[in-house]
Amino acid sequence: MNQPVLEVRELKKHFPIRKNVAVRAVDGVSFELREGEILGLVGESGSGKSTVAYTVVGMYRPTAGQVIFRGEDVSREAARRNLGQKGQMQIVFQDPGSSLNPRRTVRQILRLPLMIHGLAKTESEKEEKAVDLLRRVELPEEYLDKYPSGMGGGERQLVAIARALATSPSLIIFDEPTSALDVSVQAKVINRLVELHRRLNLSYLFITHDLSLMRNVSSRVAIMYLGVICEVAETKAFFTAPRHPYTHMLLSSIPVVSDLEEELKPRKVPSVGEIPSPVNIPRGCRFHPRCPEAVQQCREAEPQLRPVAGGTHLVACHRALPD
Repeated sequence: MNQPVLEVRELKKHFPIRKNVAVRAVDGVSFELREGEILGLVGESGSGKSTVAYTVVGMYRPTAGQVIFRGEDVSREAARRNLGQKGQMQIVFQDPGSSLNPRRTVRQILRLPLMIHGLAKTESEKEEKAVDLLRRVELPEEYLDKYPSGMGGGERQLVAIARALATSPSLIIFDEPTSALDVSVQAKVINRLVELHRRLNLSYLFITHDLSLMRNVSSRVAIMYLGVICEVAETKAFFTAPRHPYTHMLLSSIPVVSDLEEELKPRKVPSVGEIPSPVNIPRGCRFHPRCPEAVQQCREAEPQLRPVAGGTHLVACHRALPD
C-alpha cells in the first residue's frame, strides 16, 4: 500500500461568533490520502468539506488537530510558510471567475507562480513554461494573450488548473471544480483532471457534493456530515455496500436513467428534516434527528469511526455491525 502523502488528525476549525459560542464547521476530522490517490470528500452544503480544504492548504489556521504533509506538521506557522514557499500543495477553487485576476492575461497568470518560486529565470524560459502549462490542459498557445473575461467557464477553470500545475505539486485540492460550469463542459474538465492524475502521478483531494462524479473519478470516498466524517470506503464498496444511514440517504437520492442503475441503488431512505446548525450540534450522533434507525444510544453517545470490513471500510454508527 502506498504511504500517505497527507494525514489529517482530529482537525477542528471553529469560528467564534460571540463569547462561548462558535460555528463548529470542522469538529474532529481524521483521514489520510495515499500517494497517487484520488480521495473524494463528499457532503451536503454546510457539512464542512470546503473548510477542511481551506484549513489543510493553510488558508485557515486550525483550532486544533494536525495536518501532516509528507511527514511534516504543516499546521504549525513556520511549516506552513515553508510549504507555501515550496508550492508542493495547491488548490483549485470552485469559481474560476473569482479566483483568476481579471486584470491579468493568461500569460501573466501563469508566469506569476513561476517567478514567485524561482522556477524560470529568463523571459524565454518563462514563455516556454507558460506554453507548456497550456498544452497540459489542452488549450492553444494563443490563449496566453486572453483575459479571463474573454473565455468560457470551462476554459477559465483549465487555466486555473494550469496555474496549479506550475509549481509541480504532488497534491492538488479541488473544491467543487465543476459545479460552477455548464454541464456541456464539465466532462471535458474532468477528463483533463483524470488524465493529468494518471500521467503526472498526482494525489487529489476532491471536494464535491456529486456522488455520481465520485463513482467515476475517486479511489476512495469519505462522507462528511455536520463537521465530522461518518463513513470512509473504497469506491466500489462504498457504492455496493454502504453502511451508514446517511450514506444510504444520499445514494438513494441519486437520479438514475436505467433499470440496472435502479437495481444497484440502496433501499430508499426518506430524507427527514434539514442539516442542523453547526452552532447548535445535537447531542449524541449528529445524524440522529434525521435518522429512521436511531435508538436511544444514538441520542446519548456520539459514535466514532471504526472498521467494519477488514479495516478498509470505516463507519461512525452505533447500528453498523462489523463483518
